[in-house]
Amino acid sequence: MPAKIKSCAVIGLEGVVVEVEVDTRQSLPGIVIVGLPDAAVQESKERVQSAIKNSGFSFPRKKITVNLAPASIRKVGPIYDLPIALGILVVDGQISQEILEDSIVVGELSLDGSLRHVSGVLPMVDMARKEGYSNFILPEEDAKEAALMPEINIIAVRNLAQLYDHLVGISEIKPQEPQEIKFVSGVGQTDFKEVKGQEHVKRALEIAAAGAHNVLMIGPPGSGKTLLARAIPGILPKLSIDEALDVTRVYSIADKLTDQQPLIQSRPFRSPHHTISHAGLVGGGNWPQPGEISLSHRGILFLDELPEFGQRVLETLRQPLEDKVVTISRAKGSLTFPASFQLIAAMNPCPCGFYGSAERDCSCSNSSITRYQKRISGPLLDRIDIHIEVPFVDYDKLTDERTGTGSDVIQEKVEKARASQIERFKKSDSISSNSDMGVKEIRQFCYLSPDGEALIASAMRQMRLSARAYHRILKLSLTIADLAGEERILPTHIAEALQYRPKDTLIN
Repeated sequence: MPAKIKSCAVIGLEGVVVEVEVDTRQSLPGIVIVGLPDAAVQESKERVQSAIKNSGFSFPRKKITVNLAPASIRKVGPIYDLPIALGILVVDGQISQEILEDSIVVGELSLDGSLRHVSGVLPMVDMARKEGYSNFILPEEDAKEAALMPEINIIAVRNLAQLYDHLVGISEIKPQEPQEIKFVSGVGQTDFKEVKGQEHVKRALEIAAAGAHNVLMIGPPGSGKTLLARAIPGILPKLSIDEALDVTRVYSIADKLTDQQPLIQSRPFRSPHHTISHAGLVGGGNWPQPGEISLSHRGILFLDELPEFGQRVLETLRQPLEDKVVTISRAKGSLTFPASFQLIAAMNPCPCGFYGSAERDCSCSNSSITRYQKRISGPLLDRIDIHIEVPFVDYDKLTDERTGTGSDVIQEKVEKARASQIERFKKSDSISSNSDMGVKEIRQFCYLSPDGEALIASAMRQMRLSARAYHRILKLSLTIADLAGEERILPTHIAEALQYRPKDTLIN
């Protein structure tokens, strides 16, 4: 009878059970692996053979066939080394099949039989837990990450010989202690109280953090756009348990977790350079991996010098900003990664950077300014809720010894506003903040006072606002009301939201 060892593959962010079947027959010695393996899986035959011999076990001198089922799923990476080795030992009678019936096994083998780190452990363990398996056997280096999942025994193994002793009862490996989950606030590179002036910009970023709104900052070089953006992590709300595990799954797939940091504890802040490729931003590869927009999931994607990014790269942001997921299609199939990120972008108003500045004259022609601004399409700008100008800071403010409101104080206000939104949308699985609201939710939750209705009606007529602009203003107004602790949208909230409309010169 062939041996059957349960292992796992990761498709997108989901684990899938892979059954490693091993059989032998009398023929010339050798190993054949079937079941849609990639090159790394094919190479496992050499690693497994050396690991078994160097661990003190006998290797059967027979023809060995390894089938990775189901054959329709592509098997990627060296994680099947350990289950293949155990299958060979089972079929050769050196260990019993029964002791592995309720276990999932993953691990890359070194030639001496020791185990190496593998990526994507968290979604695998989550799958095993949901499928009702009792044990998950994996390399010791990945134990802390795996122990984030409750209700399953994590068996952390240093080498093949140690695992053999555990399975046959010579010495027991105690299950890994559950990993304690702690959450910390994001730490900005700068505290908001250290940013001189720019009070209106800091207020706009506070509103953006409270409602998860997208922001575009426009201003000349040196006005502090990048400094302000990098201070935002310090005012974002803390991750919930579900959000932290959601983000950690993405980083586990991308192999960006370490033994010291098995859990992402604060909201991601990703800041790719404008030379990034389409695949680097969205994700890709022969076997697609998450890109920067998925690594920004539940956090911030900061794009500095926005018009310098390739036009194709920028246009790919439109669908993820709307749908909160990104789908990567290949001839072999499609994978979907989460992309619920908050976009913070910064740009100069023209190539030289001083168009509209009172301090310095602009040296750009009207045609070059128009071409520069048209690098960002209208549909992309239309998905940005807050457009804010960032002027130069006056000398008096720059040298003022007084400090402004600190990031910790702003974060408390943001946390309260987000808490009210979580309560508001508790019956919805797809909406967690005001920025996620559709037309139905806007109609349901945006209560305007009589004066507020009169003000927005007047603004619609005088400014000739579109329906999309109307809905954007209501969402922003609701966030401002949440920050103020108001249940109804008042005229002051609408008036402030109207200030964050985009300038006509930046819309196609």
